[in-house]
Amino acid sequence: MSVRRSFNCGRLARQLGLLRPGFCGNTVSLARYNSSDSKKADESYTHFGFKHVPEDEKEYMVKNVFSSVAKKYDQMNDAMSLGIHRLWKNQFVSALNPGNSTTPMKILDVAGGTGDIAFRLLDHATQRNGDYSSKVIVADINPDMLAVGKRRAKKTPYLESGRVDFIEQNAEVLDKIPDHSIDIFTIAFGIRNCTHIDKVLEQAYRVLKPGGVFSCLEFSKVYPPLLAEVYRQYSFKFLPLLGTVIAGDSESYQYLVESIERFPDADTFASMIERAGFTLAGDRGYECLTFGVAAIHTGVKL
Repeated sequence: MSVRRSFNCGRLARQLGLLRPGFCGNTVSLARYNSSDSKKADESYTHFGFKHVPEDEKEYMVKNVFSSVAKKYDQMNDAMSLGIHRLWKNQFVSALNPGNSTTPMKILDVAGGTGDIAFRLLDHATQRNGDYSSKVIVADINPDMLAVGKRRAKKTPYLESGRVDFIEQNAEVLDKIPDHSIDIFTIAFGIRNCTHIDKVLEQAYRVLKPGGVFSCLEFSKVYPPLLAEVYRQYSFKFLPLLGTVIAGDSESYQYLVESIERFPDADTFASMIERAGFTLAGDRGYECLTFGVAAIHTGVKL
């Protein structure tokens, strides 16, 4: 009979320290709006893919993108990752090993409206660790994505048992989540769509308990350069076309491709996580997946 261990930052930090980071391409900065106008004007604009848009409009524009792709979200991820996202997500969850605790865990999955990560977390906790009590809160800014998740949740045992809850929340605010109340904070393929990534990281640090873990699965920079160029050509030439075929919407897929291109490389993003107050897991705080197409970033709130 296995003995379930207590959840503590020292043990989990050592466990996460086993992650072996890889090189995820050349460093690129997170580009912001740049002009000869005043600093105030500069700070009021941000990027939406390759476009420069007012910050207060980006949230609405991102909402429209995900409302458009909500019903075809899995197919979208299949197209953007060549189907490998399912393996990445399994690895993402396995590294966290939810449910391996003497007390029930409270997990927050941000930008996870469809429930894809939440259900994996609960399946792992239940099936691998015999944990029937830990709960996941799914927070997403988009009601259409949440509707997909709620519909899927009805086909699982978790909704009726109260182990999963869905709330509409901006990842940069999270005002429905109290300070120091979360054991694990996850966000998968969502943080690059946020206007202020630093605010998302600040919120993650705020809501996590001491010893809590921040873990982010996101697209990164492909290596070596030749493979990176092949992937880039695939992304820009074929994904918008696939978007038309899959969802009748090439523009949303064009934005998603551009958002990946604009997202910081793994080292830059790891530095942002560290600046938010987290202690990085392992040597550099990330593990590259599939030649850097994606990366798992992990930090601990000590």
